[in-house]
Amino acid sequence: MNPLSFDEMWARIMACDSSYDGLFYTAVKTTGIYCRPSCRSRKPKKVNVEFYLHMDDAETAGYRACKRCRPENEHSPNVGVVREVKEFLIRHHKQKLELKDIAQHVGLSAYHLDRLFKQETSVTPRVFLEKIRMDRAAHLLMHTGQSNLEICYEVGFLSPSSFYKAFRQAMGCSPSEYRKTIHMAQEESSS
Repeated sequence: MNPLSFDEMWARIMACDSSYDGLFYTAVKTTGIYCRPSCRSRKPKKVNVEFYLHMDDAETAGYRACKRCRPENEHSPNVGVVREVKEFLIRHHKQKLELKDIAQHVGLSAYHLDRLFKQETSVTPRVFLEKIRMDRAAHLLMHTGQSNLEICYEVGFLSPSSFYKAFRQAMGCSPSEYRKTIHMAQEESSS
């Protein structure tokens, strides 16, 4: 089961977010093609999209690989480990995680995992975990009526002050300002 909702995956492909590459694939019913989340090709209509967790599943369903983003080309031998770490972080983002916990899950030393992950993704597992939490918080702010405090704990922060600080650093505004801006933009687009 995918820990990301359809709308969360849709947001990642609309943002061409390469940090989610390998975690899921976007298949377009009208073209018969599947892509990475970071593909820069023209975006399909939302109703024409299906998501798959594995390339094999997309190919079994009759889709072929995109010739632009070439999802079937995984150049590094560490791609599998990085994908496993990303999946682990997405599934457990609500929990208090330390590097040793993540390393133990993939069978590496904490030092080696940190170095390998950063080499492959240009960020550490801790930074990636915070990105997952911020993406999830932004999604909840847009699509739910939960309070900022509820969202803080829902996405895995242990204190509101660390949540507000991380959110402001990542998004450039407070959670309340973000929600207000999003709702104003939605109202303008619907009128």
